[in-house]
Amino acid sequence: MEHDTQVTRAWVLHPDIYGADKRREASFALEEAVSLAAALPELEVVGATNVKLPRAHPGMLFGSGKIEELGAMFKANEIELVLIDGPVTPVQQRNLEKAWKVKLLDRTGLILEIFSDRARTREGVLQVEMAALSYQRTRLVRAWTHLERQRGGLGFVGGPGETQIEADRRAIDEQLVRLRRQLAKVVKTRELHRKARAKVPFPIVALVGYTNAGKSTLFNHVTGADVMAKDMLFATLDPTMRAVQLPDGPEVILSDTVGFISDLPTELVAAFRATLEEVLAADLVLHVRDVAHPESEHQAEDVRSILELLGIGDETRQIEVWNKIDLLDPEQRAAMQAKAGREDDIFAVSAVTGEGLGDLFDAIAKVLASEKTRETLHLAFAKGKERAWLFKEGVVEFETQGEDGFEIEVVWTARQARKFESL
Repeated sequence: MEHDTQVTRAWVLHPDIYGADKRREASFALEEAVSLAAALPELEVVGATNVKLPRAHPGMLFGSGKIEELGAMFKANEIELVLIDGPVTPVQQRNLEKAWKVKLLDRTGLILEIFSDRARTREGVLQVEMAALSYQRTRLVRAWTHLERQRGGLGFVGGPGETQIEADRRAIDEQLVRLRRQLAKVVKTRELHRKARAKVPFPIVALVGYTNAGKSTLFNHVTGADVMAKDMLFATLDPTMRAVQLPDGPEVILSDTVGFISDLPTELVAAFRATLEEVLAADLVLHVRDVAHPESEHQAEDVRSILELLGIGDETRQIEVWNKIDLLDPEQRAAMQAKAGREDDIFAVSAVTGEGLGDLFDAIAKVLASEKTRETLHLAFAKGKERAWLFKEGVVEFETQGEDGFEIEVVWTARQARKFESL
């Protein structure tokens, strides 16, 4: 159909506000915002501008002179959509759309659009839809003229009828209730699947990292899979899992996950939690970093803060994978490899060429073998199935029989302990 191929001409703006708490260079922030826009195939990014501001104006974000200047530029370039890399209040959005006669999306709105375009699993679709509705609810401002109309009541109580904004907000709330019910069913089904997976005697190794760090490329290199791996933000949204036999090591489940990003919209934290279910249950997390990127350290900080927000703490063993060393010049590469070599849990690799992956695999095997604890279990005589499972897993050190059951000393991994609990 014709509307499927229609391309919207867009311009990206990054408000560079003086004195704001910024960890990132404005030029890199703008570059990332352009990459975000490019992730939507229906957008043609015509241009991008860093706009220096002494402060954010409450009603318009920008000053009147700058609004006029930008408006003339948008008109000359036939711009239909303006993407602002940052938060925009509903009032600012309405005023700017009116002044420039274009559609406007802020950073949250753009990321929601991308997630909506990429979500594939039922749960991912529901989470994104709920996030989008929550976001839209905040966009309902009384200043929008079509929302100021009042619907007449039945006429018996006098007074005004229900305003359009109240009706719209109520409709959104009702839809959110319906989505939560659907999501609860999906989560229940997923919980059953997860319990089934818990019986698979393989440890889970999860890949996490900033978007475009090369996780999917690494996943494909290790597994021989064909997961979408493009130079594009959020190329992977729904998690992908494969069983992999490590060279001279154990068989593991490798999980590729959605890439993180700075200033992640709060509405999407739940959607991330859904796609990161396997990370929460992982025996080992590989934090993949693009060390060729100038802001690699800031990106790593963003990943750590989101992991913390999702409840993945120090108790989950992590290894840092410094990826894309093939993009560094020889001197930088040698320095990076030497630096990584001095640390136990850091490995410099290239997911494209395979350089450094052998040492990484050895480390993964070593970590998974060493992550064992000793415990004493008391099993009643009726727990024959559980006792047989322990012996089948080969975790029993020795066993004594008492009056009401068995005392069994086991040495096992955290994953084996979780599987035992699920029996």
